[in-house]
Amino acid sequence: MKTNIQVVHSSLLALFWLTLAQPAHAYLDPGTGTMIISAIVGLLATASLAIKTFWYKIKAFVRRRKGVDPEADEQLASDTEETVDR
Repeated sequence: MKTNIQVVHSSLLALFWLTLAQPAHAYLDPGTGTMIISAIVGLLATASLAIKTFWYKIKAFVRRRKGVDPEADEQLASDTEETVDR
């Protein structure tokens, strides 16, 4: 059975080993950073659109289960918009 000192020593040795930098033999130009940022922004936009799309489907499903008529809700929303436009 390892003693606490051996566990601490092994942990510190592993941590030190992980901090050593190895040569990558690669070059990342400034355009690569911009490409990575644009890919992240694209993924976030896609995820938000997917969430929005599925949110309306989930919301309609829950309303149907509760017995609320989705068409009546849409009619109420359009009546509210007409009142605001006047």
